Amino acid sequence: MSCAAAATIMEHFADIEDPRVDHTKDHDLLDIIVIAICAVICGADGWVGIERFGNAKLAWLETFLELPHGIPSHDTFGRVFARVDPEALQRSFLAWMQAVQELTEGQVIAIDGKCLRRSFDTWTGKAAIHMVSAWASENHVVLGQRKVASKSNEITAIPALLELLALSGCIVTINAMGCQKDIAEQIVDQEADYVLALKDNQPHLHEDVQNLFYWANNVAFEGIRHDRYREVDAGHGRIETRECWTISDPDCLAMLANHREWRELRTVIRVRAQRRVGEEVRTEERYYISSLAAETPDLAQTAAQAVRSHWRIENELHRVLDVGFREDDSRIRQGYAAENMAVLRHIALNLLKQETSRKVGIKNKRLEAGWNHEYLEKVCQPYKTYTPSTLHLIFDGKRSNRAGFYSLEGCFKPLIVIFDYFLTVFCA
Repeated sequence: MSCAAAATIMEHFADIEDPRVDHTKDHDLLDIIVIAICAVICGADGWVGIERFGNAKLAWLETFLELPHGIPSHDTFGRVFARVDPEALQRSFLAWMQAVQELTEGQVIAIDGKCLRRSFDTWTGKAAIHMVSAWASENHVVLGQRKVASKSNEITAIPALLELLALSGCIVTINAMGCQKDIAEQIVDQEADYVLALKDNQPHLHEDVQNLFYWANNVAFEGIRHDRYREVDAGHGRIETRECWTISDPDCLAMLANHREWRELRTVIRVRAQRRVGEEVRTEERYYISSLAAETPDLAQTAAQAVRSHWRIENELHRVLDVGFREDDSRIRQGYAAENMAVLRHIALNLLKQETSRKVGIKNKRLEAGWNHEYLEKVCQPYKTYTPSTLHLIFDGKRSNRAGFYSLEGCFKPLIVIFDYFLTVFCA
């Protein structure tokens, strides 16, 4: 893409409306957002920490922010993020992600939810919020997130999240909660494939798939269009054997209950995982339905890798948010603050994940970013891409006015400030 397609900071944040009245706007909204992002990257987990970060780094922040009234107080940070429209902030996040990341063909996009356990408020009767996120398994980044509406569940949030994502050519994996006909149809409409877990939420279909594989075993899969994949891993005192079978035979699929109601249901999958530790052996079988076609090269291997990749959202996102960002300990809960802080954590996590020069965990990366300006700037360097073209993020000089415009001179100058988070120029 040419430089004419520059994505400016105004494009990313044009939809974010400042919720404050004019006479209370001592601090620019964009300054507040950027300071918060920097602070969360560097280890701040709440509004007091963000304010302390700003005061400690005031001289550095003034090199690219105007800050006419200094650093906002922690109360100001809390009030602003409690009132900023979370959907507008998430749209800005998605616009930025689509600008700096390109998904490869066949990449697995895992969809899963996580509860912010301490975001409840007993006094007001507010329950803990639940966020559904999309995780790109190969790029190792959060692509987007959506809050589950109160008194609802993930089934209502997943379609809204999928609608925001560019999924063409990808494989979308969802746990049993998302195994719904409407969700499968939406994924196909967005030109992607699905691999959906089967459990008791679809009892008849689950039982039929189990019986189909039981019958296929009895006839040794003779005359059945199928594929099989097996891999063995050994280490840390255990041996893990994973086997995957797929059946893509139309005559067999026709035996499944209501199979025509599932859009593009072309393959059923059985995964058997056996773990041996000493003399103890544990075996687990799981079943899935998929739109992957029989003609897919190495179909069983593709299915097995999609199933295994789904669990990366647990290990690389949810666990990191709990351990590296202490998300479950956060008591931020006023207004939209908990939801907006979750987005800030995702932004920080994406940047920290993309910086690979330090072979340490996220927590220690956050510490070093707080200690070392040069490392913080490195964290905010351009994202690696997965196409031959090179993506350049640029920034040169301070903001030219309070409306939010930026100088684009020297557009190939290496990015050295946090604003490269949002200001991008594509150069083919």
